[in-house]
Amino acid sequence: MLPGTILFALSLLVRRGLCATYGVHDTFQGSSFFSGFSFQTIADPTNGRVNYVSQATAQSEGLATVSGSHFILRADSSKTLSASGPGRDSFRIQSNNAYGTHVSVFNVQHMPQGCATWPAIWEVAPNWPNGGEVDILEGVNDQSPNQSTLHTSSGCTMPASRSETGTPLQLDCNVLVNSNAGCGVHINDANNYGPDFNNNGGGWYAMERTSSFVKVWFWARNDGSVPSDVMNGANSVNTDNWGTPDAYFPNTSCDIASHFQPSNIIINLTFCGDWAGSVYPSSGCPNDCITWVNNYPSSFSNAYFDFIWVKVYQ
Repeated sequence: MLPGTILFALSLLVRRGLCATYGVHDTFQGSSFFSGFSFQTIADPTNGRVNYVSQATAQSEGLATVSGSHFILRADSSKTLSASGPGRDSFRIQSNNAYGTHVSVFNVQHMPQGCATWPAIWEVAPNWPNGGEVDILEGVNDQSPNQSTLHTSSGCTMPASRSETGTPLQLDCNVLVNSNAGCGVHINDANNYGPDFNNNGGGWYAMERTSSFVKVWFWARNDGSVPSDVMNGANSVNTDNWGTPDAYFPNTSCDIASHFQPSNIIINLTFCGDWAGSVYPSSGCPNDCITWVNNYPSSFSNAYFDFIWVKVYQ
């Protein structure tokens, strides 16, 4: 039998190996978003009525600003658009760093709201969909709840029953199934999206990705169960203490390691397009989606993200 001291040391190593502890790698707060992210002036791949502007334009038009330690990204809310011209000025930013196994935590005070809006916080690898996509916060037209979703190449499905508090939707993550619906989960926590999220002061979204699973958590601002390392933006986090995730995507019938590559964080706001536009008539919104975006600029005065900070742990 091994001496007791050696057994004790081995037990510590085992516990440490099982403990999901990550140290902070990147912190984005205030003006550091400008150095940590790049503005993408690309055509919207989701066919939205949007014009993604450069950093220079975003700053000159007041669409990307710093207020104290907060970073604010907003859409234009002053211009009436020509039907034959470009869409509404907005933002799409991508992190300069890509991340493999990691935890990302988003401390958000306000998210874009309003009819025709389609805000998202997500992660994606090059060579989509082969490198995978994880949507952390996403929805349209103020229609709660938030939907967290994986989009992959073929051969990735989720079990119908798994350890999560959210409500699973489609189980096949393949982008070729059901018009790229992906394998989504509705978040059931109160105040998780849209006006209710904003009126409650926002909250924290977190995502953990390993070769074995993807997990997403949400805690509202006044939730008494927010882990202290999340609330305080600690230098290290232990996801084992975070409880059952809202969305859980295990590798039961999906080889996470082969379907997901190092990914960049993307934060964007588009309008109408493939999702928000298609469900606009059933969303209780006025007029048609394109007319609303073109002719009612003041309705987008609340179409903005306010980030207290974003942290990535590895």
